[in-house]
Amino acid sequence: MKKIAILGSTGSIGTQSLEVVRSNKEELKVVALAAGTSVAKMEEQVREFRPKLACMWTEDAAKELRTRVADLEVKVLWGMEGLLEIASDPSSDVVLTAVVGMIGIRPTIAAIEAGKDIALANKETLVTAGHVIMPLAKKMGVKILPVDSEHSAIFQSLNGEPKGKLEKILLTASGGPFRGWTREQMAKIQVEDALKHPNWNMGHKITIDSSTMVNKGLEVMEAKWLFDADLDQIQVVVHPQSIIHSMVQYVDGAIIAQLGTPDMKLPIQYALFYPDRRPMNGKRVDFFELGSITFEKPDPENFEGLALAYQAARTGGSLPTVFNAANEKAVALFLDRKIGYLQIPELIRGAMEAHRVVEAPNVDEILEAEQFAYDYIACHKGVC
Repeated sequence: MKKIAILGSTGSIGTQSLEVVRSNKEELKVVALAAGTSVAKMEEQVREFRPKLACMWTEDAAKELRTRVADLEVKVLWGMEGLLEIASDPSSDVVLTAVVGMIGIRPTIAAIEAGKDIALANKETLVTAGHVIMPLAKKMGVKILPVDSEHSAIFQSLNGEPKGKLEKILLTASGGPFRGWTREQMAKIQVEDALKHPNWNMGHKITIDSSTMVNKGLEVMEAKWLFDADLDQIQVVVHPQSIIHSMVQYVDGAIIAQLGTPDMKLPIQYALFYPDRRPMNGKRVDFFELGSITFEKPDPENFEGLALAYQAARTGGSLPTVFNAANEKAVALFLDRKIGYLQIPELIRGAMEAHRVVEAPNVDEILEAEQFAYDYIACHKGVC
Protein backbone atom coordinates (compact mmCIF):
# COMPACT_ATOMS: atom_id res chain seq x y z
CA MET A 1 0.00 0.00 0.00
CA LYS A 2 1.55 3.28 -1.13
CA LYS A 3 0.64 6.25 1.07
CA ILE A 4 0.37 9.66 -0.55
CA ALA A 5 -0.06 13.28 0.50
CA ILE A 6 -1.62 15.65 -2.04
CA LEU A 7 -0.86 19.36 -1.90
CA GLY A 8 -3.49 21.18 -3.96
CA SER A 9 -6.17 18.51 -3.71
CA THR A 10 -9.14 20.65 -4.81
CA GLY A 11 -7.54 21.89 -8.05
CA SER A 12 -7.59 20.25 -11.46
CA ILE A 13 -4.56 18.00 -10.90
CA GLY A 14 -5.54 17.27 -7.31
CA THR A 15 -9.06 16.13 -8.16
CA GLN A 16 -7.81 13.96 -11.01
CA SER A 17 -5.20 12.46 -8.68
CA LEU A 18 -7.99 11.51 -6.31
CA GLU A 19 -9.79 9.87 -9.25
CA VAL A 20 -6.68 7.73 -9.71
CA VAL A 21 -6.73 6.85 -6.00
CA ARG A 22 -10.44 6.04 -6.24
CA SER A 23 -9.71 3.57 -9.02
CA ASN A 24 -6.83 1.96 -7.10
CA LYS A 25 -8.11 1.74 -3.53
CA GLU A 26 -6.27 -1.49 -2.84
CA GLU A 27 -2.87 0.00 -3.72
CA LEU A 28 -3.10 3.71 -2.80
CA LYS A 29 -4.09 5.45 0.41
CA VAL A 30 -4.40 9.20 0.99
CA VAL A 31 -2.89 10.23 4.34
CA ALA A 32 -2.92 14.01 3.91
CA LEU A 33 -4.68 16.66 1.81
CA ALA A 34 -4.01 20.37 1.42
CA ALA A 35 -5.97 23.04 -0.46
CA GLY A 36 -6.52 26.79 -0.68
CA THR A 37 -9.91 28.06 0.46
CA SER A 38 -12.39 25.59 -1.08
CA VAL A 39 -13.76 24.36 2.24
CA ALA A 40 -16.86 22.57 0.95
CA LYS A 41 -14.85 20.63 -1.62
CA MET A 42 -12.21 19.76 0.95
CA GLU A 43 -14.87 18.50 3.35
CA GLU A 44 -16.13 16.13 0.65
CA GLN A 45 -12.60 14.85 0.05
CA VAL A 46 -11.86 14.40 3.75
CA ARG A 47 -15.08 12.46 4.27
CA GLU A 48 -14.39 10.17 1.32
CA PHE A 49 -10.64 9.53 1.71
CA ARG A 50 -10.28 9.94 5.50
CA PRO A 51 -6.76 11.45 5.67
CA LYS A 52 -5.19 11.93 9.07
CA LEU A 53 -4.09 15.48 8.13
CA ALA A 54 -5.85 18.25 6.21
CA CYS A 55 -4.62 21.77 5.56
CA MET A 56 -6.24 24.98 4.30
CA TRP A 57 -4.28 28.04 3.24
CA THR A 58 -6.09 30.55 5.47
CA GLU A 59 -6.86 30.33 9.17
CA ASP A 60 -10.55 31.15 8.60
CA ALA A 61 -10.90 28.35 6.06
CA ALA A 62 -9.21 25.94 8.47
CA LYS A 63 -11.56 26.94 11.28
CA GLU A 64 -14.58 26.33 9.07
CA LEU A 65 -13.26 22.97 7.93
CA ARG A 66 -12.47 21.98 11.52
CA THR A 67 -16.10 22.64 12.46
CA ARG A 68 -17.46 20.76 9.47
CA VAL A 69 -15.38 17.61 10.11
CA ALA A 70 -15.48 17.66 13.91
CA ASP A 71 -16.99 14.15 13.84
CA LEU A 72 -13.92 12.72 12.06
CA GLU A 73 -10.44 11.86 13.29
CA VAL A 74 -8.53 14.39 11.20
CA LYS A 75 -6.09 17.07 12.30
CA VAL A 76 -6.80 20.34 10.48
CA LEU A 77 -3.84 22.64 9.84
CA TRP A 78 -3.44 25.94 8.02
CA GLY A 79 -0.93 28.10 6.13
CA MET A 80 2.67 27.41 5.24
CA GLU A 81 3.34 25.75 8.60
CA GLY A 82 0.56 23.31 7.84
CA LEU A 83 1.96 22.53 4.39
CA LEU A 84 5.40 21.94 5.87
CA GLU A 85 3.98 19.60 8.53
CA ILE A 86 2.17 17.58 5.86
CA ALA A 87 5.22 17.50 3.59
CA SER A 88 7.49 16.16 6.33
CA ASP A 89 4.98 13.89 8.10
CA PRO A 90 6.43 10.34 8.24
CA SER A 91 3.15 8.62 7.30
CA SER A 92 3.45 9.37 3.56
CA ASP A 93 5.70 7.74 0.98
CA VAL A 94 5.04 10.17 -1.88
CA VAL A 95 4.11 13.86 -1.81
CA LEU A 96 2.21 15.01 -4.88
CA THR A 97 2.75 18.75 -5.23
CA ALA A 98 -0.10 20.28 -7.25
CA VAL A 99 -0.39 23.66 -5.54
CA VAL A 100 -0.34 26.68 -7.85
CA GLY A 101 2.52 29.14 -7.48
CA MET A 102 5.75 29.41 -5.59
CA ILE A 103 4.22 28.35 -2.28
CA GLY A 104 5.17 24.86 -3.49
CA ILE A 105 8.91 25.41 -3.05
CA ARG A 106 9.29 25.15 0.73
CA PRO A 107 7.00 22.10 1.14
CA THR A 108 8.85 20.33 -1.68
CA ILE A 109 12.18 20.98 0.02
CA ALA A 110 10.74 19.76 3.34
CA ALA A 111 9.43 16.57 1.72
CA ILE A 112 12.77 15.86 0.04
CA GLU A 113 14.64 16.44 3.30
CA ALA A 114 12.24 13.95 4.92
CA GLY A 115 13.26 11.37 2.30
CA LYS A 116 9.99 11.30 0.34
CA ASP A 117 9.63 10.85 -3.40
CA ILE A 118 8.01 13.81 -5.16
CA ALA A 119 5.27 13.52 -7.77
CA LEU A 120 5.80 16.97 -9.24
CA ALA A 121 2.96 18.95 -10.80
CA ASN A 122 4.05 22.39 -9.54
CA LYS A 123 6.09 24.00 -12.34
CA GLU A 124 7.30 26.91 -10.24
CA THR A 125 9.36 24.63 -8.00
CA LEU A 126 11.90 23.80 -10.70
CA VAL A 127 11.49 26.94 -12.79
CA THR A 128 12.57 29.14 -9.89
CA ALA A 129 14.52 26.77 -7.64
CA GLY A 130 15.76 23.94 -9.85
CA HIS A 131 19.34 24.70 -8.79
CA VAL A 132 18.28 24.02 -5.20
CA ILE A 133 15.81 21.15 -5.69
CA MET A 134 17.69 18.79 -8.01
CA PRO A 135 21.00 18.66 -6.06
CA LEU A 136 19.03 18.18 -2.84
CA ALA A 137 17.00 15.33 -4.33
CA LYS A 138 20.21 13.66 -5.51
CA LYS A 139 21.79 14.10 -2.09
CA MET A 140 18.77 12.60 -0.32
CA GLY A 141 18.33 9.79 -2.86
CA VAL A 142 14.70 10.64 -3.65
CA LYS A 143 12.94 10.52 -7.00
CA ILE A 144 11.41 13.56 -8.72
CA LEU A 145 8.60 12.01 -10.78
CA PRO A 146 7.04 14.41 -13.30
CA VAL A 147 3.26 14.62 -13.44
CA ASP A 148 3.04 17.16 -16.27
CA SER A 149 2.06 15.27 -19.45
CA GLU A 150 5.02 16.48 -21.53
CA HIS A 151 7.64 15.82 -18.87
CA SER A 152 6.12 12.45 -18.08
CA ALA A 153 6.38 11.63 -21.79
CA ILE A 154 10.07 12.58 -21.80
CA PHE A 155 10.63 10.61 -18.59
CA GLN A 156 8.96 7.54 -20.13
CA SER A 157 10.91 7.93 -23.38
CA LEU A 158 14.19 8.03 -21.44
CA ASN A 159 13.27 5.07 -19.25
CA GLY A 160 15.64 2.13 -19.70
CA GLU A 161 18.03 3.96 -22.04
CA PRO A 162 21.72 4.53 -21.15
CA LYS A 163 22.46 7.86 -19.51
CA GLY A 164 24.33 10.43 -21.58
CA LYS A 165 22.89 9.31 -24.92
CA LEU A 166 20.27 12.05 -25.21
CA GLU A 167 20.77 14.39 -28.17
CA LYS A 168 17.57 16.42 -28.17
CA ILE A 169 14.29 16.76 -26.29
CA LEU A 170 11.33 17.42 -28.59
CA LEU A 171 8.82 19.16 -26.35
CA THR A 172 5.40 19.21 -27.99
CA ALA A 173 2.86 22.02 -27.76
CA SER A 174 -0.72 22.14 -29.00
CA GLY A 175 -0.30 25.76 -30.05
CA GLY A 176 -3.39 26.73 -28.08
CA PRO A 177 -6.58 28.33 -29.40
CA PHE A 178 -4.76 31.14 -31.25
CA ARG A 179 -2.25 29.08 -33.21
CA GLY A 180 -1.43 30.89 -36.45
CA TRP A 181 -2.85 34.23 -35.29
CA THR A 182 -1.01 37.53 -35.72
CA ARG A 183 -0.63 40.12 -32.97
CA GLU A 184 -3.21 42.26 -34.76
CA GLN A 185 -5.74 39.42 -34.53
CA MET A 186 -4.89 38.83 -30.86
CA ALA A 187 -5.45 42.46 -29.87
CA LYS A 188 -9.17 41.92 -29.31
CA ILE A 189 -8.98 38.57 -27.48
CA GLN A 190 -11.32 38.33 -24.50
CA VAL A 191 -11.07 36.11 -21.42
CA GLU A 192 -13.70 33.69 -22.76
CA ASP A 193 -11.72 33.22 -25.98
CA ALA A 194 -8.48 32.43 -24.18
CA LEU A 195 -10.14 29.86 -21.90
CA LYS A 196 -11.18 27.65 -24.84
CA HIS A 197 -8.28 25.21 -25.09
CA PRO A 198 -8.68 22.93 -28.13
CA ASN A 199 -7.57 19.70 -26.42
CA TRP A 200 -7.11 19.90 -22.65
CA ASN A 201 -9.44 20.65 -19.74
CA MET A 202 -7.35 22.59 -17.21
CA GLY A 203 -7.57 25.35 -14.63
CA HIS A 204 -7.96 28.97 -15.74
CA LYS A 205 -4.37 30.12 -15.22
CA ILE A 206 -2.69 27.22 -17.01
CA THR A 207 -5.21 27.52 -19.86
CA ILE A 208 -4.27 31.18 -20.35
CA ASP A 209 -0.58 30.26 -20.08
CA SER A 210 -1.07 27.65 -22.78
CA SER A 211 -2.71 30.19 -25.09
CA THR A 212 0.22 32.65 -24.70
CA MET A 213 2.87 29.88 -24.96
CA VAL A 214 4.20 31.00 -21.57
CA ASN A 215 3.32 27.56 -20.25
CA LYS A 216 5.56 25.96 -22.86
CA GLY A 217 8.35 28.33 -21.83
CA LEU A 218 7.95 27.23 -18.22
CA GLU A 219 8.07 23.61 -19.38
CA VAL A 220 11.33 24.29 -21.23
CA MET A 221 12.87 25.59 -18.00
CA GLU A 222 11.50 22.65 -16.05
CA ALA A 223 12.84 20.14 -18.59
CA LYS A 224 16.30 21.69 -18.32
CA TRP A 225 16.45 20.80 -14.64
CA LEU A 226 14.54 17.53 -14.67
CA PHE A 227 16.63 15.95 -17.40
CA ASP A 228 19.94 17.78 -16.92
CA ALA A 229 19.75 19.15 -20.46
CA ASP A 230 21.18 22.25 -22.09
CA LEU A 231 18.66 24.75 -23.46
CA ASP A 232 20.02 24.12 -26.96
CA GLN A 233 18.97 20.49 -26.56
CA ILE A 234 15.30 21.40 -25.95
CA GLN A 235 13.25 22.08 -29.07
CA VAL A 236 9.58 23.06 -28.95
CA VAL A 237 7.45 21.41 -31.65
CA VAL A 238 3.86 22.52 -32.24
CA HIS A 239 1.68 19.43 -32.60
CA PRO A 240 -2.00 20.51 -32.70
CA GLN A 241 -3.55 17.09 -32.11
CA SER A 242 -1.83 16.57 -28.70
CA ILE A 243 -1.41 12.84 -29.32
CA ILE A 244 2.39 12.79 -29.09
CA HIS A 245 3.05 14.19 -25.65
CA SER A 246 6.80 14.64 -26.23
CA MET A 247 9.79 12.84 -27.75
CA VAL A 248 13.46 12.16 -27.15
CA GLN A 249 16.06 12.02 -29.92
CA TYR A 250 19.18 9.98 -29.19
CA VAL A 251 22.75 10.31 -30.40
CA ASP A 252 22.17 7.70 -33.13
CA GLY A 253 19.23 9.67 -34.53
CA ALA A 254 16.55 7.35 -33.14
CA ILE A 255 13.46 9.10 -31.71
CA ILE A 256 11.33 7.57 -28.98
CA ALA A 257 7.95 9.14 -28.24
CA GLN A 258 5.09 8.65 -25.80
CA LEU A 259 1.63 8.83 -27.34
CA GLY A 260 -1.86 8.74 -25.89
CA THR A 261 -5.15 10.58 -25.68
CA PRO A 262 -5.07 13.91 -23.78
CA ASP A 263 -5.82 12.61 -20.26
CA MET A 264 -3.90 13.87 -17.23
CA LYS A 265 -4.78 10.78 -15.21
CA LEU A 266 -2.25 8.77 -17.23
CA PRO A 267 0.88 10.74 -16.15
CA ILE A 268 -0.52 11.06 -12.62
CA GLN A 269 -0.98 7.30 -12.33
CA TYR A 270 2.41 6.60 -13.88
CA ALA A 271 4.11 8.85 -11.32
CA LEU A 272 2.25 7.31 -8.38
CA PHE A 273 2.98 3.71 -9.40
CA TYR A 274 6.42 4.14 -10.99
CA PRO A 275 8.12 1.93 -12.10
CA ASP A 276 5.00 -0.20 -12.45
CA ARG A 277 2.23 0.31 -15.02
CA ARG A 278 -1.33 -0.27 -13.89
CA PRO A 279 -4.52 -0.77 -15.95
CA MET A 280 -6.47 2.42 -16.54
CA ASN A 281 -9.86 2.90 -18.14
CA GLY A 282 -10.31 5.59 -20.74
CA LYS A 283 -10.29 6.26 -24.44
CA ARG A 284 -7.47 4.78 -26.50
CA VAL A 285 -5.85 6.32 -29.57
CA ASP A 286 -7.47 5.02 -32.76
CA PHE A 287 -4.99 5.72 -35.56
CA PHE A 288 -7.55 4.95 -38.25
CA GLU A 289 -9.93 7.50 -36.77
CA LEU A 290 -7.09 9.98 -36.25
CA GLY A 291 -5.93 9.70 -39.85
CA SER A 292 -2.94 12.04 -39.60
CA ILE A 293 -0.87 14.09 -37.19
CA THR A 294 0.91 17.34 -38.03
CA PHE A 295 3.80 19.44 -36.81
CA GLU A 296 4.72 23.12 -37.05
CA LYS A 297 7.44 25.47 -35.88
CA PRO A 298 6.54 27.69 -32.91
CA ASP A 299 6.01 31.40 -33.57
CA PRO A 300 8.07 33.29 -30.94
CA GLU A 301 7.48 36.66 -32.63
CA ASN A 302 3.71 36.64 -32.21
CA PHE A 303 3.85 34.50 -29.06
CA GLU A 304 6.52 36.44 -27.20
CA GLY A 305 6.05 34.50 -23.96
CA LEU A 306 8.09 31.59 -25.34
CA ALA A 307 10.96 33.84 -26.44
CA LEU A 308 11.01 35.60 -23.07
CA ALA A 309 11.14 32.23 -21.31
CA TYR A 310 14.23 31.19 -23.27
CA GLN A 311 15.81 34.57 -22.46
CA ALA A 312 15.08 34.11 -18.74
CA ALA A 313 16.41 30.56 -18.80
CA ARG A 314 19.64 31.52 -20.56
CA THR A 315 20.30 34.34 -18.09
CA GLY A 316 19.33 32.14 -15.15
CA GLY A 317 19.71 33.21 -11.54
CA SER A 318 16.63 35.04 -10.28
CA LEU A 319 15.32 36.01 -13.74
CA PRO A 320 13.19 32.87 -14.24
CA THR A 321 11.48 33.75 -10.95
CA VAL A 322 10.67 37.24 -12.23
CA PHE A 323 9.39 35.78 -15.52
CA ASN A 324 7.13 33.36 -13.65
CA ALA A 325 5.87 35.80 -11.01
CA ALA A 326 5.24 38.62 -13.50
CA ASN A 327 3.23 36.23 -15.66
CA GLU A 328 1.24 35.03 -12.65
CA LYS A 329 0.17 38.57 -11.77
CA ALA A 330 -0.40 39.63 -15.38
CA VAL A 331 -2.65 36.63 -16.03
CA ALA A 332 -4.62 37.42 -12.87
CA LEU A 333 -5.16 40.97 -14.13
CA PHE A 334 -6.27 39.68 -17.53
CA LEU A 335 -8.73 37.25 -15.92
CA ASP A 336 -10.07 40.21 -13.91
CA ARG A 337 -10.40 42.15 -17.21
CA LYS A 338 -8.03 44.87 -15.98
CA ILE A 339 -5.54 44.51 -18.85
CA GLY A 340 -5.68 43.34 -22.45
CA TYR A 341 -4.38 39.99 -23.68
CA LEU A 342 -1.25 41.39 -25.35
CA GLN A 343 -0.30 43.24 -22.18
CA ILE A 344 0.57 39.91 -20.54
CA PRO A 345 3.92 39.50 -22.38
CA GLU A 346 4.49 43.28 -22.27
CA LEU A 347 4.35 43.27 -18.47
CA ILE A 348 6.57 40.19 -18.25
CA ARG A 349 9.18 41.82 -20.49
CA GLY A 350 9.05 45.05 -18.49
CA ALA A 351 9.56 43.25 -15.17
CA MET A 352 12.49 41.26 -16.59
CA GLU A 353 14.16 44.42 -17.92
CA ALA A 354 13.71 46.23 -14.59
CA HIS A 355 15.10 43.40 -12.46
CA ARG A 356 18.67 43.21 -11.23
CA VAL A 357 19.57 39.52 -11.53
CA VAL A 358 20.88 37.58 -8.52
CA GLU A 359 23.03 34.61 -9.49
CA ALA A 360 22.31 31.28 -7.73
CA PRO A 361 19.69 32.76 -5.37
CA ASN A 362 18.77 30.99 -2.14
CA VAL A 363 15.11 30.46 -1.25
CA ASP A 364 14.80 33.82 0.50
CA GLU A 365 16.28 35.61 -2.52
CA ILE A 366 13.95 33.69 -4.84
CA LEU A 367 10.98 34.91 -2.81
CA GLU A 368 12.37 38.45 -2.87
CA ALA A 369 12.57 38.28 -6.68
CA GLU A 370 8.97 37.09 -6.72
CA GLN A 371 7.92 40.08 -4.61
CA PHE A 372 9.85 42.42 -6.92
CA ALA A 373 7.82 41.16 -9.88
CA TYR A 374 4.57 41.44 -7.94
CA ASP A 375 5.35 45.02 -6.97
CA TYR A 376 6.34 45.93 -10.52
CA ILE A 377 3.11 44.58 -11.97
CA ALA A 378 0.93 46.07 -9.22
CA CYS A 379 2.08 49.62 -9.90
CA HIS A 380 2.55 49.52 -13.64
CA LYS A 381 0.25 51.07 -16.21
CA GLY A 382 -2.26 52.28 -13.63
CA VAL A 383 -3.32 48.88 -12.29
CA CYS A 384 -2.20 49.46 -8.68
